[in-house]
Amino acid sequence: MFDQLSERLQGVFQGFGGKVLTEDDINEAIREVRRALLEADVSMRVFKSFADRVKDRAVGEEIIKNVNPGQQLVKIVHDELVQLLGGTRRELNLSSEPGKPAVIVLFGLQGSGKTTSAAKLANYFRKKDRKTLLVAADVYRPAAIDQLVTLGKEINIPVHTLPGSTDVLSIAQTGIEKAKAKDFDTVIVDTAGRLQIDTDMMAELMLLERSLKPQEKLLVVDAMTGQEAVNVAEAFNTQLGMTGIIVTKLDGDARGGATLSVAEVTGQPVLFMGTSEKVSGLEEFHPERMATRILGMGDVVTLVERAQQAINLEEAAAMEEKMRKQSFGLDDFMKIQKQIKTLGSFDQILGMLPIPGMNKEMRETISHGGEEQFKRVETIYNSMTPAERENPDIITQSRQKRIAIGCGYKESDISKFLVQFNQMKMMMKQMTKMTDDVKKEQAPASFGLKMPRSMRKKKKQKSMDDFSKGLPQQPGGFPFGGGGGFPF
Repeated sequence: MFDQLSERLQGVFQGFGGKVLTEDDINEAIREVRRALLEADVSMRVFKSFADRVKDRAVGEEIIKNVNPGQQLVKIVHDELVQLLGGTRRELNLSSEPGKPAVIVLFGLQGSGKTTSAAKLANYFRKKDRKTLLVAADVYRPAAIDQLVTLGKEINIPVHTLPGSTDVLSIAQTGIEKAKAKDFDTVIVDTAGRLQIDTDMMAELMLLERSLKPQEKLLVVDAMTGQEAVNVAEAFNTQLGMTGIIVTKLDGDARGGATLSVAEVTGQPVLFMGTSEKVSGLEEFHPERMATRILGMGDVVTLVERAQQAINLEEAAAMEEKMRKQSFGLDDFMKIQKQIKTLGSFDQILGMLPIPGMNKEMRETISHGGEEQFKRVETIYNSMTPAERENPDIITQSRQKRIAIGCGYKESDISKFLVQFNQMKMMMKQMTKMTDDVKKEQAPASFGLKMPRSMRKKKKQKSMDDFSKGLPQQPGGFPFGGGGGFPF
């Protein structure tokens, strides 16, 4: 997402370094920012006002005489991007009267991803321990109700339907009554869309809105429709007064202009973004995090949040103990690999890491290599017996030959993998040992005595030297030959 815009904006600032900028330099940078926004399919009125705001702040004595003018200009663009994307994140309003559920209505055009977004949102609430009921009120699109029912079963969320009924208001009202009776605290209503905005659709939605009085009215827009998404958002906001936006298919749009435009044009915040077709592919939208991602500064906070959701603390503690005792087997390695996969694709993970100078082409090359490495390791692993996975040391030459035949690789590939796996175990043991040493140094000494500072420094240096000796030496500084920290 935003790949095209991100690459262009990073290119604008790449040559600045720490040099003092002239007014001509700044004007040229502003022109390039305008071109970048225009190519990203940002609405014309939006990119004009954005560029003007950047120029107003940038042109003047403050930035020209700044200690690091290039960084100051990047900061100005970053701050204005944050404002363009909505400023600060707004949380959903889920407050309701006692005994009544909070009601969220989703609306938009056909094909925007409303039904899938309804299921994704229900899954999001399930993780937050909210009891959610989905209401299937899209009675016009063939199989829309069946689709929501199927998605509901996938995430174990009940779906309310009225078989044979085309009365949208009745379906929604009975759904809310059911939610009250069964103590659901959240109701998500999936409404019907049209191929284009028409009078009948708006009349139906307005009737639904007045009857249900929902806490949130969320418009679902398709990022890949570009400028049309902005026109749709304006029309719905004018007639229904939406409270927020969900942008779908953002992972399939390298430009991202719709997302940059809808919040600015409507004055309503983007609350969520769809990042895949999976039910788990819904992320909270944080303007500041997205701005840093666009400018190539990464988004470590979101990556850490994903990791917290994916990693079980008890399993992690048990894994650490295995590393310490060097009883770490291939089963454990595959568990880690599966957990990494839940964080997203390699491309997504690399996009969240602040790696200076990494462009789209480099990221795609590395991510493709990483995905191939994962597949290769998994293929080799699946050709092993349970005993071999638990204890790779028992894999003799004859076993390597059998594994190679089973997975379609050469015996030398199997041998290389096992050598690199043992190197990784050694590195992990050294890392845990170094961590233990640091903890001991930080702990209070017995009887209130402290180690002299000079001795502490020597001991720390010795720990680092021991750790370095334990690392397998490979070209490029990576612990494994394939680069990126993974076998192969």
